[in-house]
Amino acid sequence: MSLVAPYLQTQELGARYRGQAVNLAERRVLITNFHGTEQEQDLSERPNCNGFGRVRHFRRRRAEQWVEDPLPIDPAAKALGLQSDQQLRAQVFQNAVCNWRCWYCFVPFTLLDANKHRSKMMAAAELVELWLQEPNRPQTIDLTGGQPELVPEWVLWMMVELRERKLEGAVYLWSDDSLSADYFWSALAAKDRELIASYPLYGRVCCFKGFDEKSFSFNTMAAPEQFARQFERMEKLLAMGLDLYGYVTFTTSDRGDLHGRMNRFVDRLQRLDENLPLRTVPLKIDIFTPTASRMNDERQLGLENQFRALEVWRTILERRFSSDLRTSRICDVALSRGARRV
Repeated sequence: MSLVAPYLQTQELGARYRGQAVNLAERRVLITNFHGTEQEQDLSERPNCNGFGRVRHFRRRRAEQWVEDPLPIDPAAKALGLQSDQQLRAQVFQNAVCNWRCWYCFVPFTLLDANKHRSKMMAAAELVELWLQEPNRPQTIDLTGGQPELVPEWVLWMMVELRERKLEGAVYLWSDDSLSADYFWSALAAKDRELIASYPLYGRVCCFKGFDEKSFSFNTMAAPEQFARQFERMEKLLAMGLDLYGYVTFTTSDRGDLHGRMNRFVDRLQRLDENLPLRTVPLKIDIFTPTASRMNDERQLGLENQFRALEVWRTILERRFSSDLRTSRICDVALSRGARRV
């Protein structure tokens, strides 16, 4: 009988990594340097910004057998008054901590544990200055991870810096959130949360790491009860009026009762907001250099089962939403909780 690894202590890890990843007095965040890392092998362009940044090409169509991914292409185009295209260039900065260990993550785990040999404490002013010095710099800045919301001050400080430089109307700011932490509410003052919620050119994508408790734990190595916490955090973010979107990963080692399990997942999304499923994009999981060493038979099955789960998801959405709604731009799908209009 195989031994089952203990679940990650999500909250304890989050607290420890937060302590290592932010300097509140100096307003600095621990940022990954990509030079010489395993992740660098998967980049389509060499790292920029002295190694602390990379340019990512977000592509609407990633695979023939998968749904399109309009994030953050359509929200960015709408915010910047541009025409939506098939891809978007974005300047990426990546923080160096995460309190989950998703086996399919394209980031090496050594870049998620506050590795001081592969990262440096950086101020928002330094990151913006590095971006400004880049030729042909993208108009979108993507704050990713890791888990940026272990240090929610990072998004805030970037907004303040862009505003002070009179750039808030010229740059679209995008950030990722794996819904694994509560620091947005416990670490930020109400006025800071309001600044983030009211910032004009900002969008956030929150990733549901599975569609039920079993697939969630399979994917993250975190306890099953943390799956429900994702919905609690999403509900509070929706109430803030943030311009929110969702990703969901469908990798699962269990293909039993996919219709029932997926129906329950969509039900939970719709309890948060009737139209939230239409702002949620299934994220296709592929194998990257760091992922290859983590593969086993169960995870290989998970890659195969994601296609079965996707078909069930599409069938459910076709039954629940009109064709007009399903073909709307994702940023034009209204949320009853009052997501900002740009």
